[in-house]
Order: sequence, then C-alpha cells, then structure tokens
Amino acid sequence: MEAFAFNTLELTLLSAAGVLFVIQLIYWLAVYNRVYLRGRAARREETHFDKEMPPLSVILRARDEAESLRQMLPLILEQDYPRFEVIVVNDASTDDTEDVLTLLEEQYPHLYHSFTPDSARYISHRKLAITLGIKASKYDWLVFTQTDCRPASDQWLRLMARNFTSQAQVVLGYSGHDRAKGWLNKRVAFDTFFLSLRYLGFALMGKPYMGMGRNMAYRKELFFTRKGFSSHLNLQRGEDDLFVNQVANKNNTRVETDARATMRVQPVYHYKEWKEEKVSYMATSRLFRGAQRYLLGFETMSRILFYAAVVAGIACGIVDGRWAVWGIALLLWLLRYTAQAIVINLAARELGEGRRYYFSLPVFDLLQPMQSLRFKLCRLFRDKRDFMRK
Repeated sequence: MEAFAFNTLELTLLSAAGVLFVIQLIYWLAVYNRVYLRGRAARREETHFDKEMPPLSVILRARDEAESLRQMLPLILEQDYPRFEVIVVNDASTDDTEDVLTLLEEQYPHLYHSFTPDSARYISHRKLAITLGIKASKYDWLVFTQTDCRPASDQWLRLMARNFTSQAQVVLGYSGHDRAKGWLNKRVAFDTFFLSLRYLGFALMGKPYMGMGRNMAYRKELFFTRKGFSSHLNLQRGEDDLFVNQVANKNNTRVETDARATMRVQPVYHYKEWKEEKVSYMATSRLFRGAQRYLLGFETMSRILFYAAVVAGIACGIVDGRWAVWGIALLLWLLRYTAQAIVINLAARELGEGRRYYFSLPVFDLLQPMQSLRFKLCRLFRDKRDFMRK
C-alpha cells in the first residue's frame, strides 16, 4: 500500500495530468471527431440534402498561373453538373495566362474570363479579383476555389450543391495537400489537415468561425447584403476567412465532408512561401470575432501542459523508483494518444487523405504548436503595413 501513497509533488503532477487529459479528450471527441460523425450520418441518410441542383458560378482568381490553368480548369469545366459557369479573373498576369484562357473559352462555352488592372492601389488585388468575378456571375450560388487545387472527382459540384438548402447561405468544404516526398510537405499536410479539423469541427457544432477559399460556397445575395470585403479591403489576404467569420452562423452554414467533394492542393516546394502564408494567416486571425480562437488557444495550451505534466510525472517516478507514478503518467499519455489516433485517422479516411498518422502523430502533435508560436512571433516583429496593400 505504501507504493500508492503519493507525496504532494506526485499527487499534484498526476492530478494535473488527469485534469488536462479530460480537457484534451473533450476537444478530440466533441470537436475534432465531428468530421467523421458528419460523414457517417450522411452515409446512413440521417442528414437532409437538397436535390434541386440549382445553377451555380465557380469563381477563381489567377495570377501568372498559365500552366496550372491548363491542368486544373478542364477538371472543373467537365464536372458532372447540369448547369454552371466558370469565371476566371486574370489578375494582371505577365505569363501566358490570357492566351490559355482564350483558347479554353473556345473549347468550353461556359468558361468566361475577366481581368483586374495592375494600377489599383490601396486595395488587395485578391479581393478585387474575387469581387469582379462575383459581379460578373449570373447565378445566386457561388463556389470558390484556387488555381493550385484539383477537384478529387467530377462529383465535386454535385456534392457541394446538395447542401444548398433553403436555409443555407454558406457551405464549407475541405482542401488537403497531395501526398509528396519531403519533410516540408508532411508538415504542411498535417498543419492543413489539423486546421481543417478545427474549423470544420466548430462549424458542425454550430459555431462556424472561418472558411478556406480553396473549397467553399456562399450566396451572391449574402455577399452584397453584407457589403462584401469592404471592412478589410486593404488586407493582402484573409478575404475568405474574415468574410465567413462575419456572416456564418449555426443556422445558415453547412459542411460537406465527402472525400469526392474535396480539393487536392499541389505540394509546397518552398518553405518561404508556406511561411508567408502562415504569417499572413496569423495577422488575419487576430481580427476574428467570437470565442473560437480563444478556445482553440486553450486547447493548445492544455496540450502543452499535459505533455509537461506527463514528462514530469514519468521523470519523478523513475528518479524515486516509484513505478505507480510513472506508470499512471504513461497510461494517461497512451490513453490520449489512442483516442487521438482513432479520431484523426477516421477523419483522414473520411476526407480522402492518403496519409495515416500513427508513429508521426506525437511528433506533429508537439511540432504544430511550436511552429505556430514561431509564426506568431514573426508576425509580431513585422511591420503591420507588410500585410496591407500599398
């Protein structure tokens, strides 16, 4: 019995690890597991879908993306959908983008393109291009993606459109990185996947707080009623995140998780490019309304503290020769890892991810908050004007 009579330090460490374990379990089962549960409900026909398939407009912005457009536009233009148009806004490209679009227009009558003037000042060209595309669109439902994406199947539009119910005004989809060699691509893929589990999970809880322009849809009327991007026109990025943050709520937002409705993003080859994207996201996320970003920050903090308590408990037990102490601490970590691995791999399968996370999971689990902290520090030491259109 004496082996189980913990001293004050041991009791404190194990109690802290236990409380933090429960907190972590709540996040993983109540938030991150929502993606899998949503897919299972859809397969069991427990989710209401619309069957009308209204006409829609696909909008994307292109800047020096001639080769990408050659590869990805036919995949969108040949979607199995009764009536739609594709609008590409050429954002002052200097390569063959204009020629590629002109040639494709001859082959696909439902493709249209426009352009933005390079002379525009004090306004984000990304937002300007998307706004021009929206104004040029003929239909009420607008679907958005980007030139570095490829639809996972020709059912992408059908599956997104089944969520266009009478109450729906925003539909959020998933975009994941294609599998590729290299440590950087593995980091980027996990970071994108985990971020998606967060914002899709909260949306499925009725607490939407952001979306990604690589795969989302909303009504044209909603865009103009809420005055589009007028509140943050000068921000370089964040048009999709902030707009969804302002207009989405539990009554008007739907989520599509079918693997055939996902967008596959091309691999990242340069760390600098990814870092700039993440730092810009950090600058934008400060403007989010709602408690979700604080709740997610709390999850990250509880995760770090859980690891600290477990490591301290194991070390204390080994040093003192108390197997019960390090055994309980290790058991808590194993229980959390098991729940985490089950949830994350079920979600990965649901979303059509080719990767599975087992041995790499603890590494990414600790790396993700550390690299987020690094990007936040980069943002803090950058001039705020770096994120504005000049």
